Amino acid sequence: MATPEHDLKPVRDSVSDVFDKDGVRLTVDDEIATVTLTHPAKRNAQSPALWRALAEAGRSLPGSVRVVLLRAEGKSFSAGLDRQAFTPEGFDGEPSFLDMARGDDAELDATIAEYQEAFTWWRRSDIVSIAAVQGHAIGAGFQLALACDLRVVADDVQFAMRETSLGLVPDLTGTHPLTGLVGYGRALEICLTGRFVTAEEAVGSGLANVAVPRDQLDATTRDLASAILAAPRSAVIETKALLRSAGTHSYEEQRAAERQAQGRRLRDLAGLGE
Repeated sequence: MATPEHDLKPVRDSVSDVFDKDGVRLTVDDEIATVTLTHPAKRNAQSPALWRALAEAGRSLPGSVRVVLLRAEGKSFSAGLDRQAFTPEGFDGEPSFLDMARGDDAELDATIAEYQEAFTWWRRSDIVSIAAVQGHAIGAGFQLALACDLRVVADDVQFAMRETSLGLVPDLTGTHPLTGLVGYGRALEICLTGRFVTAEEAVGSGLANVAVPRDQLDATTRDLASAILAAPRSAVIETKALLRSAGTHSYEEQRAAERQAQGRRLRDLAGLGE
């Protein structure tokens, strides 16, 4: 039986646009927030303005949000740092690399720390972040994908860490998750050679969770988000914290952490939680 036209609602009725500026759009649909890179003509090249917008996206999340999706418009996820940063004039109103180099150690450290804020909030304990990555994800683009908890990639994805070939280092928080995912030797080789990592290798090495045809990328990412939302929020938060601590805890410390977390869950389920 056909549904009357007046009963049909646009898909985006429940979606609220939080902001759209400097190449970043944040939308919220109940428990899911979506952060979209919106400069496909520039292959979503990154700049300090974009990084500030990403940091603002993290600060703007409503408390109802449990999953954050990171995606990008166009053929490429992100081609990395906008090459204008390498010119003497840099970006309008922004310090160029030369200006940064002329500053004292404290100023230089503070500037890089500000840029890193765009990459740090994705692993917050109260959310699960999923990057949907297609095409090129190079340098800062690679590190932005690495900032998320999970990665769904299109079969045309090409990751590359090109900083070392430019005489720089990956400094946007990417070295820790990369080494944790693929191991020291593979991470070193990827960074020093700057070579491309394809979808097949990304999945095989643990860098990506799943690879799908490009036209299935968004749907697969949403399906993964829905599967995560099916579990109670408090159990997801406790499980995420346990897994994050496993790499630094001893076996006995992790056993104790599991017992403590399960105790909290059992009391909560019994209505005895604080």
